[in-house]
Amino acid sequence: MSSVALSAVLDKHIRRLCLDQFPCGKGSWRKDGGSEAEAVTEDTDALLDLLNCPHSPWHHDEPWSPQAAALQRVAVVEPERLDADFVCSYFRKLRIVDMDVSVVDNYLLKFCNLQELVLSANRISEISAENLPRTLKVLELRANQLCALGRLAISPPPRLQYLGLAANRLGSHRDVTLLTGKQWPELVCLDLSECDFREQRPLLKALGTLPCLRTLVLEGNPFTLAPSYPGFAVNALPRLSYLDAAWIAPEERHRYRGMANMSHLLVDWASATVRVGGMQGVPDPQDEDPDAPEFPVVSYSYVISYMFFSHQTTAYREVVIGGPAKRLSQDQSQDQGAEPTQSLNKKSVKEIVMVNPADCGEDQTSSSCESRYSTSSQPWADCVDFGHVLTFVVRDLSSFKKFLHRGFVIFIEQEKILSWPAEVSDDSAQGATDKKGKKPKTTKDKRKKSVVELVADPPVTTVVASSHVSLRGLLGGNQKVDILCDFGSMHKDPPVEEASVTDENVSVDSKSKDDSKKKGSRAGLKKPGKGMRREESDPDTPSQPETVTVELSVELKKWRHASEVAPLVPANS
Repeated sequence: MSSVALSAVLDKHIRRLCLDQFPCGKGSWRKDGGSEAEAVTEDTDALLDLLNCPHSPWHHDEPWSPQAAALQRVAVVEPERLDADFVCSYFRKLRIVDMDVSVVDNYLLKFCNLQELVLSANRISEISAENLPRTLKVLELRANQLCALGRLAISPPPRLQYLGLAANRLGSHRDVTLLTGKQWPELVCLDLSECDFREQRPLLKALGTLPCLRTLVLEGNPFTLAPSYPGFAVNALPRLSYLDAAWIAPEERHRYRGMANMSHLLVDWASATVRVGGMQGVPDPQDEDPDAPEFPVVSYSYVISYMFFSHQTTAYREVVIGGPAKRLSQDQSQDQGAEPTQSLNKKSVKEIVMVNPADCGEDQTSSSCESRYSTSSQPWADCVDFGHVLTFVVRDLSSFKKFLHRGFVIFIEQEKILSWPAEVSDDSAQGATDKKGKKPKTTKDKRKKSVVELVADPPVTTVVASSHVSLRGLLGGNQKVDILCDFGSMHKDPPVEEASVTDENVSVDSKSKDDSKKKGSRAGLKKPGKGMRREESDPDTPSQPETVTVELSVELKKWRHASEVAPLVPANS
């Protein structure tokens, strides 16, 4: 894409004002006070009305500068004053947003009275302070492509009070050293949000040298995900009044007192806790047909699984439920870089998962840093409470920030288990009867025994629904996001219509009959003429299926008091 200079954009905007064309400027349409008026001339008030009337074709809203409309009025009242120098010096504020500007050239120096310059959402990768008017007080460069402060911090405008650098690729050690009081002696407000500053301590040490700094925005940087933020920032910058658009109350400053002086304070890791609560709206999967075959016995259970960031050092899982938590096999644990767990308590389970950071190299895709985690399996109920809690301790804050920006996917998995009666050979059953000399048991007794002794097949797992979870609120300063995941409606399988059964449908050879008896009716055949139960519903009033929802929350641990620091430092750090 070709470069676009700021001078070209400004020149285009100024020419669109038509300062030398009707109704502005000098021309035959103006009435000369010393000569007789002609029919084609207009007086000054009439010309101004053409500019001010909202329905006039010469009325234009110019959002790029509040001085644009005023300059047009000057061109009507005092057209003789218009020249290139006067026009440029007339502007106090310029707002050039999303115009693909990539070069800020020295044409801007002609705006000798400019105080506010907004260049958001352009393609500026470098800007030199030499091309900025010395009168600037406000400079907004949000959402550009700045990757280094470099030439901007070399003799910047000395009266600059506001500097907006949000959503740029800043964050190097060199950038930190250029954010001091030596470069910005009168800076009052600084916006560094959504950049890539990873180390909190050196940045705040540099910002502490800004003598006039009162408002600071840092949210969206990787280090703000650490539990030491914002306590460390509040305590390290005692003159600060607002942090991340929130006023710092005296009580808050008192709570964080002494935190910045703790030599053992760690700020290079984050603690994120995922909680999965209740699930509602899943229809009962059990077949309530009284004519259904006795075997196999079908049971259903549900699992909530989700893709979460796995580039962590440790993860602590706590599950408070009535039954045991699902454990990974040793092979699965090795596949995920995890240690096999030991015996699990039914009431409280704590699992430590170790992940090698080298498994998620920079050259790999972002999806390679995500692993699937699951709750314990729970039987179907109107409201299933999983009580799942899993805490991650993450060290790669920059990659974790990207993960939170993307969010993750949550799945509802259905486990279907078929249970069959234990097989007992006819010879062994007959031998047992002869030996004891007792009368053989009735068919009813055999059926009772087979129901008690069931053999379950491996569960068949099916993903029945999925939903995307947004976590951008955690990057915007929120400590916790509570989400009610909406999966929409989940329909049962359509009912099977009752059909006539012919002799051909039910003819079974004698060998098949003997095999079915031997296997305890494993084939599950029905009597002739019997079909699946039909859903009884009024066609005029169709039933609306209930929406399936799952309660989910993700919380970042934050130290709310200096006394909380020591106990939360990971033991292996």
